[in-house]
Amino acid sequence: MLAIFLLFFGSFLVHRIGFLNRNNVPPAVVGGLLCSTLVAVLGGFGVVDVSFDLTLRDLLLLVFFSTIGLNAKISSLLKGGKVLLLLVAVCSCFLIVQNLVGVAGAFLFGREPMLGLFGGSISLAGGHGTAIAWGKIATERGVEGAAEFGIACATLGIIAGGLLGGPLAGRLVASRGLQPRKEPDIHVDRGGGGKLPVPGNCLSIQDFMGTILALALCISIGNAVNQYLFARHITLPGFLTAMMVGVTITNVIEPFRIHLRHGAIEVLSGVSLQLFLTMSLASMNLLALQDSAFLLVIVMGVQLVLVVLYATRVVFRMMGADYDAAVITGGFLGLMLGATPVAMASMDAVSSRHGHSTKALLVVPLVGAFFIDLVNAGILTGFLHLPFF
Repeated sequence: MLAIFLLFFGSFLVHRIGFLNRNNVPPAVVGGLLCSTLVAVLGGFGVVDVSFDLTLRDLLLLVFFSTIGLNAKISSLLKGGKVLLLLVAVCSCFLIVQNLVGVAGAFLFGREPMLGLFGGSISLAGGHGTAIAWGKIATERGVEGAAEFGIACATLGIIAGGLLGGPLAGRLVASRGLQPRKEPDIHVDRGGGGKLPVPGNCLSIQDFMGTILALALCISIGNAVNQYLFARHITLPGFLTAMMVGVTITNVIEPFRIHLRHGAIEVLSGVSLQLFLTMSLASMNLLALQDSAFLLVIVMGVQLVLVVLYATRVVFRMMGADYDAAVITGGFLGLMLGATPVAMASMDAVSSRHGHSTKALLVVPLVGAFFIDLVNAGILTGFLHLPFF
């Protein structure tokens, strides 16, 4: 009940405060941070200590990542072609750069190396959900305050991504006199303003039942796989195995013409993500951030400089140095600093002013919706196996 109330209150504030609206700050972040701030003030002054039962939150995390897997059809991913593979490659390289910066900062300030990963790709490319998911693993390893540090980085990343993505792409277009390709009118839902189609429209009870069955299979089979691997001393995050089971299910059933309704998946994905984020942000311990404030400022400053340089010097050129490349570059900043919605908002700002880019609106969401989470999990697992972790 509290999470839903905070979501509505956060949405109310976002729609009425221009800064939050322009920078696409999620209502869950606004409502959840206000709650955790209030809890920190009450606890800091000794008025009352508030704690939350997070069992339902952890289940919602598995549901959300399972929906990502269920949306990852190989046939759709292949449509991106060479540009998709190139963007995945440049994103993967920068994930490593982000983590190297974060770990270097942790060593510089005498903190645990794993905390540095939360100032890297866990929070910036992964976002709030990934920061919270890995925060549980960090706590088990004895790294206190990692989730809170990661959430702070993710929040700053979303704001920075919204502020930098569109203007940087627009500057590339203007300074180089780039023009969009002439193409037929294509109506693409970019998540911007105006009346949008409701994902659950014309969905039946059977559509939802089939999707819920698939999600239950993702979670239960993923848990069984995790137990099998854990018995052999192989540790993977639960959300990763659930997501991979979802990928397997959706691609195995496709040749048999068994299709899950995309609208039902989107509805359940949105509900689980919004509630998960709100519960996590509302329950985080902000007082644990006081020892990492300086590290947060330094690491985020370096990350912002590097992502701008990498986007303009590497991504723009690798994508072809044309108009589509400029729009993709704006989306890249959104992906690396915030999340897919931030990337889409940045590209929408450029497209609305200068012209449509079909290539960008096809490739960037595919990378953000599936590849980033999968590659990021693999890179993070590799870092954790380094000797100094």
